[in-house]
Amino acid sequence: MPKSITISPSKDYHCLTLNNVAPPIPKPNELLLKIVTAALNHRDLYIRQNLYPSISFTTPLLADGCAVVLPHPNSAAGRKGFSVSQRVIINPGTGWLSDPSSPEKAYTVLGGTSTTTLGTLQEMVAVPADDVELAPEHLSDAEAAALPLTGLTAWRAFSAKSGNAVAGRNILITGIGGGVALMVLLFAVAKGCNVFVTSSSTEKIDRAKSLGAREGVVYTDEEWPKALRKRLPEDRPFLDAVIDGAGGNVVDSTWRLLKFGGVIVSYGMTSMGQPSLPMQAVMKNIELKGSTMGSRREFADMVRFVSEKKIRPIVERTVNGIDNLEGIEGLFEDLSEGRQFGKLIVVIDTHGKGNRGNPRL
Repeated sequence: MPKSITISPSKDYHCLTLNNVAPPIPKPNELLLKIVTAALNHRDLYIRQNLYPSISFTTPLLADGCAVVLPHPNSAAGRKGFSVSQRVIINPGTGWLSDPSSPEKAYTVLGGTSTTTLGTLQEMVAVPADDVELAPEHLSDAEAAALPLTGLTAWRAFSAKSGNAVAGRNILITGIGGGVALMVLLFAVAKGCNVFVTSSSTEKIDRAKSLGAREGVVYTDEEWPKALRKRLPEDRPFLDAVIDGAGGNVVDSTWRLLKFGGVIVSYGMTSMGQPSLPMQAVMKNIELKGSTMGSRREFADMVRFVSEKKIRPIVERTVNGIDNLEGIEGLFEDLSEGRQFGKLIVVIDTHGKGNRGNPRL
C-alpha cells in the first residue's frame, strides 16, 4: 500500500506519523501521480508547532512536490495533453485562477490542514490536471520540488507587487537563506537588478554574492542600514524596493534608504513582529504591500520564466525515503534552527532524475 506522513497530536510539537493508505482513484479531471520528491516550507514547521490555523491530523504534510504521471483508466492525462511518465510539479494552492489582486475563492494551501485532503508527503496522489505544470526539463527532481511554493511567492512579491522588476533597479532582500528570499534573488538577478541582501550570517551573504547578489550586510549590527547605504551605487544611491519575509522593524530600518515612492513588499512575518509605518515614510510616499503566494496564472508564468532563464532553485539538503522519519525530523530541525541556505527535500522515489543537494541520511 502507498505510504503517507501526517502528524499526531502532542502538546507542544506534533509528532510525525507514517501511515499506509489506500491507492487514490483519479476522477475524470484528475491525474494519478507518483510523488518523487517533496519539499519543506516554514508553514510545515508552524503546523507542527501548533502555530497554524485549521491543523489536520489526517491530511499529509507538505505543499511542494515533483511527481511523474502514472497510468490509470480514469485519468485525464490524454485529454489534458499529459503522457505517462512525464514529470510534473503541482500548484501548491487552489482557489486562485487569474485575478491579479486576490483569490476569486477561498484560497487553500496544500498540506497539513483541514481545508484540503491533499499533501505531497505521500507516495501517490490524484490531483486535477489543471493544477499541474510540466517540470522544467533542466531541473533535477529535488530542484523541481523546491520550486512551487517559494517560487510562486517570490514571483508575485517581486514581479507583480514590487513594481521594480526592471534591469538596473536596486532591490534589497532581507533574511537571505530562506527559500523565498533565494528565489527572489535568482529572479532579480535574471532580470538584471542590483541585488542587496541581509543576513545574520556572513557565510550566507558570501553564498548569496556567489549567486549574483552585489553586496550584503549583517542585520544583527544595529548600524546595518548605514553600512548598506555606503554600498549602494553612486549613480543610484537609494533602494527601489525591499522584499521582506521577517516583518518587525523592516520599515523603520529601510525607509530612509528607499527612494520617494519606494516599495516594501512583505510576504511573511517570521520575526512575529508587526511592521509599523512612521509618518516620515508616509511623507516619502513609501508603500507597504502585503503579498501571498499567487494565482494559477502566475504559477504558470513563473515556471515559464524558470525554464527560459534556466534558473535552478537552491537545494540545501536531501534525505531519502518516506519511511526515514529520523532523517525527515532532521530536516525539520534544520528549518527550526535556521541552518539552511535553500530548500530541504524528502526524496520519496530514489530512482528519479538526479537529486542535487547535500544528501545526509
